[in-house]
Amino acid sequence: MSTSLLEIVDLGDGEVVLQRVEDESEPLVSIQFSDEANAYLMGNNLEIARVMIQAGIEAAARLSEVNNLEVDTADMSERRTLH
Repeated sequence: MSTSLLEIVDLGDGEVVLQRVEDESEPLVSIQFSDEANAYLMGNNLEIARVMIQAGIEAAARLSEVNNLEVDTADMSERRTLH
């Protein structure tokens, strides 16, 4: 993902999107709450969506770190000679 600024927008129809500030053409993430979920959330759907997006970003960062460690470990094992 580029380093552009991102914003979370409540579209007002139960959908919350994450999009680039300068480009509103296609959201990066879309979260759709059902009518039942909207009633349960009592107007807090934007805050819930923000937390969901933050958790997703953190999980992706952790997975990226793990994958990089696995690649580094694989590279090291190829360089070693076992006798």
